[in-house]
Amino acid sequence: MFKATTSLGIPIAKDPLSDFRKFLFVIWKHLNLPDPTPVQYDIAYNLQHGDKRMIIQAFRGVGKSWITSAYVVWLLYMNPQLNILVVSASKSRSDDFTTFTLRLISEMDILAHLRPKTDQRQSKISFDVAPAAASHAPSVKSVGISGQLAGSRADVIVADDIEVPNNSMTQGMRDKLSEAVKEFDAILKPDGRIIYLGTPQNQESLYNKLPDRGYKVSIWPARYPNADQTVGYGSKLARLISNAMAANDLLVGEPTDPARFSEFDLLEREASYGRSGFALQFMLDTRLSDAERYPLKVSDLIVMDIPTQEAPEKVSWSSDSQYIVEELPNVAFNGDHYHKPMFMSSEFVEYTGSVMSIDPSGRGKDETGYAVVKMLNGYLYVRRCGGIAGGYSEEALKKLAVIAKEEQVNEIIVESNFGDGMFKQLFVPVLNKVHPVTMVEVRHNTQKERRIIDVLEPVMNQHRLVIDKKVIQKDFDSCQHLPPEQALRYQLMYQLTRLTADRGALTNDYRFYTFAMAWQYWVDAMVQDAEQRIGARREELKSVELDRLREQASLGFAVITGRQSDKTNTTTNFRW
Repeated sequence: MFKATTSLGIPIAKDPLSDFRKFLFVIWKHLNLPDPTPVQYDIAYNLQHGDKRMIIQAFRGVGKSWITSAYVVWLLYMNPQLNILVVSASKSRSDDFTTFTLRLISEMDILAHLRPKTDQRQSKISFDVAPAAASHAPSVKSVGISGQLAGSRADVIVADDIEVPNNSMTQGMRDKLSEAVKEFDAILKPDGRIIYLGTPQNQESLYNKLPDRGYKVSIWPARYPNADQTVGYGSKLARLISNAMAANDLLVGEPTDPARFSEFDLLEREASYGRSGFALQFMLDTRLSDAERYPLKVSDLIVMDIPTQEAPEKVSWSSDSQYIVEELPNVAFNGDHYHKPMFMSSEFVEYTGSVMSIDPSGRGKDETGYAVVKMLNGYLYVRRCGGIAGGYSEEALKKLAVIAKEEQVNEIIVESNFGDGMFKQLFVPVLNKVHPVTMVEVRHNTQKERRIIDVLEPVMNQHRLVIDKKVIQKDFDSCQHLPPEQALRYQLMYQLTRLTADRGALTNDYRFYTFAMAWQYWVDAMVQDAEQRIGARREELKSVELDRLREQASLGFAVITGRQSDKTNTTTNFRW
């Protein structure tokens, strides 16, 4: 990529500034900054010698954007014929990067030969360096990730904080961002480099997905990590950090860059950001944040083979590792495992009832979701759950009716937000031929994400949800014909573990939403049943208390009159 000489005509081997760390030292002196810290020098070394596709994740405030801006200048110093594209989450941020880069060239005497000529581009949007040959692509160009990427050409692409909360909060946003960065491959010239700088916002971060596309990740946390964090980082932990810990195991918890942030400073920032915010911004650790953002865990489920007509009278859950189910495909987060029952009674009892929920999709490409959930002794048993293509076609309706018959469903509930009840009108005639059963429509006007979490989380935390092994396996198998990323989004267990309270947190959520509808049905029934039992118990206690008072009154009457009264006369003479 580079010439045998620098832009000043100095042989590369003899130019001390051919080492970017020395070039960075010169830049820092010009900016009246303290000498670069060991962490900053290490980032600089990785920029120069790192992989062609790399991701730099360093704690907030380390100066990675400034270092990379200096790196862009150094690239042009080494080879002014390069074309560099800077991409950020917003156009203004990428423009700031370009402006700072141009400012360094304009202010430093050592870079005077790179200053744009009067007939060259020289703005915050794009600029050329003087030795650059005429080209459609400028020496440096800035663009927002949502801007016009097509048509650009670059030897080096710098993606500076392209992921921020505003464009990664929901699954839909993350999918859009993931698709946008694929354009980089069309822009990049042969033998070019792509460099990401950023802070992950959650475990579903783009930066956590890019290694599957061939990117090498290097992480510099603000504190030396403990054993658990080190395992989480794996090979991604920067070599400077891992080597220091190998040499001195007493460093755990100490600042990695005390010249930037002392322990006291980090404690203040941790108190200000909160544990999860600090974990993200300074430790580059997504696990704590995700534990809070994603409240539903497959580890709270009981997984077993569930009969159609009856279930064990009692089942018990345990977190012990000996009950982990390994043979089923698991698309949950790392460390979240399925569990089989710790105890299961030998006596089987018929279910209290069986309900089928349906969320129609219409004529589009989306599925019609369905779920069959049964109830016994306060436990919910998931027998079936999936999706059927075809919306309200006759074939799809027949499949749903057959499932209802096979599962001996007592009642069907349908989301009525679709077609003002049209689905019910179409389904009832088909259902009556196969399995006549009561059908009711439900309508929800509140935000469903928050509503679902409020309903599901308490029940799951109490380990009262039992799911059939076949549901998990079939759910996984049914999506394998789709591209990997798309297949995940359609799977029930993936949707369950990625649900947040954010509106639009999930896309293609028909399976999960239908599953939640059936769950909601039984939760409401259990609440109503509990209230009825409480009411009946109160009436029973009231009756007992009245009998006691009447007995006391009868005894009092006998004492006053000197004779024993019978209960019949007592009831007649005393009104309570």
